Amino acid sequence: MSADADVAGEIIVHLDVMLAQRKVRSKDLADRIGLSEQALSMIKTGKIKGIRFSTLIAICDALACQPGDLFEFRRSPA
Repeated sequence: MSADADVAGEIIVHLDVMLAQRKVRSKDLADRIGLSEQALSMIKTGKIKGIRFSTLIAICDALACQPGDLFEFRRSPA
């Protein structure tokens, strides 16, 4: 049985909201933190299995936010 079979919810990514609030373009953030635009897009759309703490720190530093501003846990209905 895979670990994904026991998942009780999902993580919602709010990076696009933070970018809009800070009036920062994805391309500018990607350049500032040393990620490709494609990698940043994968984070924005939630199409990633994980994120390095160093990347999360760089995003939070660049956008002057907290990790909780970027991610939300939503429990699946029982």
